[in-house]
This record gives sequence, C-alpha cells and structure tokens, in this order.
Amino acid sequence: MDLIFERARKYSSKIVLPEPEDKRILKAAVKASKLGIAKPILIGLEKAIFEKARDLELDISTVEIVEPDEKTLDRYAEEYLKIRGMPEKKKRVVLHIVKRSLYFGAMMVHLGEADGMVAGAINTTANVIRAASLVIGLQEGISTPSSFFLMEIPGFEGGEDGNLLFADCAVNIDPSPDELAEIAIATARSAKWLLDWEPRVALLSFSTKGSASHELVDKVIKATNIAKSKEPSLLIDGELQADAALIPSVAKRKVKGGSPVAGRANILIFPDLNAGNIAYKLVQRLAKANAYGPILQGFSRPVSDLSRGATVEDIVGVIGIISVIAGSMSVKQ
Repeated sequence: MDLIFERARKYSSKIVLPEPEDKRILKAAVKASKLGIAKPILIGLEKAIFEKARDLELDISTVEIVEPDEKTLDRYAEEYLKIRGMPEKKKRVVLHIVKRSLYFGAMMVHLGEADGMVAGAINTTANVIRAASLVIGLQEGISTPSSFFLMEIPGFEGGEDGNLLFADCAVNIDPSPDELAEIAIATARSAKWLLDWEPRVALLSFSTKGSASHELVDKVIKATNIAKSKEPSLLIDGELQADAALIPSVAKRKVKGGSPVAGRANILIFPDLNAGNIAYKLVQRLAKANAYGPILQGFSRPVSDLSRGATVEDIVGVIGIISVIAGSMSVKQ
C-alpha cells in the first residue's frame, strides 16, 4: 500500500463518497485528505455532516461537501434521461432517482465532476453495481462488471514481487466463457492502471493443457481463446493448474511447448466464484496475506464497493486504489 499511496499522491484524484452518514466514511475521508492520496467529496446535507463530524471530534475542513440542490438535480435528471434514452415525461421519476446519493455520486463521475466513487459501507454491492452500470457505464468490450483482490503474500517469491491479482472473487457466481474472458481482460487493465505491471494472466482449472477432460475445463479453454482473440497482445494462457501457473519448475514439467505465462503468472483468473472466494480466503488466512478488495472493475470510470464490515483503514486503502486507477485511466485516455 505504500507504493499505491505514493502513486495516489501524484494524482490526488477527486473521489466521491456518497455515504457520509457512516462514521467510518467520515474518518476515512479525513485521513485520505491528510495523507494527500485523494480529494474526498462527501455528498449530503452540510449541516448534518458537520454535526456528525463535531460529535466524532473530526476536523473536516479540508474535505469538500456537495449538498444536492434543485438546479444540480434538474441538470442531472436531464443527463440521466439522455444516457438512458428516456422521454422527457419521465423526468419527475428520474428526479427521485438522481436524488439518491449513490446515483448523485455516479452522475458526478459520469460528468467528470469527480474522478471515481467509493461506496458500499451502507449500500449493498448489487446497488453499487446497479447505479454505476446505469449511470457511468462499462468499458469498451466489457459487458460484465467484476472484481479483483490485490493479494500481498509474505515470503512468496512469485507473481510480481510477491503480489498477485485474484479475480473474480466477489461478483460473478458462474461466469460463461465470454464473461470469464472479459474478467481476464478487465483484470489485466486494472493491473496496468493500478500497479503499472505487464499483466501475465493465467486462467485456472483443475487441468493443465489437456491433462483432464471435462466441460468445466472446456469452459476455461473457450474463455482463454476468446480473450486471446479480443486482446492479441495480452500475455494470457489457460487452462492451467495453480501450481503450473505460479511455479517455474512445475510449469516446465507440465506445460510442453512453452507458455508466455506458465510459472510466472501475476494474475489468476478463477473459473467461478466458489473457487475464487475460497482461494483468496485460504491464502489470506494460511499465508497471512493482505487481501485488498474486492475492487470493482470493468466500468468506464473507476467505482468500487466496500465490505460492509470494512474498517477505516480498509476504506482509506480502497480510496487510494481508486485514486490511482482514476489518475492512470485519465493519463492513458
């Protein structure tokens, strides 16, 4: 996180936080501002936010507060009608939608008035994804939002200096081959934007290069081929077992004919949510790894969900991550 925070200070992106009623969000906003990793923006009634901050003995003078007013809501409603292709007669209904803090925050990001959004302390993952999908939209070539974890693994010599990205461990239960390919592509983009890695993507299975035959293996093979056809320059391979993806000696023994990824993958794509969720929690607990995430990905501008059990430190970390991705996306666009 030190490296991520260092990069975040370079960009100091405007990150909107639409849940200031949660004390963790207020504390995280103040800390992120003091660290210089972002310019947090709180959405809500200024008086109520200041009162809550006073009760918590927080100085929020360095944090911007945006209080929705009639003029802004009208402008956002007009924009929502436009992006959703809805008739003017629906404006009254849409006004109620954009009044909701999640949609108001998403509209700020859509219009470039903020660079990214972090939510989920109060709202469900489904609600965060819905607001981002309807207002911000998805990246070109992506039709399925997904998520990744940054795994920082003590003593592990593989991956990228002991770090790996795991996906998707939080959103898509049983992705199709097309969706799995999109998850691989989105995670590769996240690795570039967040960490400036050259992505080396392994699509995992219980089979390595035909060592087993099953429809579940076929799904991973199809996904690999789809991803390769969409992103020919991406270093990607599958189907690979986890040890063949990570350990050079195992890759040499199991993968005949060479591979741009086997034995040195820094991104692991799991075939379904069972595998991904179990894997990240095992690594987190047994290897005492730091697991940062889940970070949502696939949107045209960065948005992330929070675990509703997130600590203040967790939230500050996610703010830093989204600040870096927002800055990197802007530079590369």
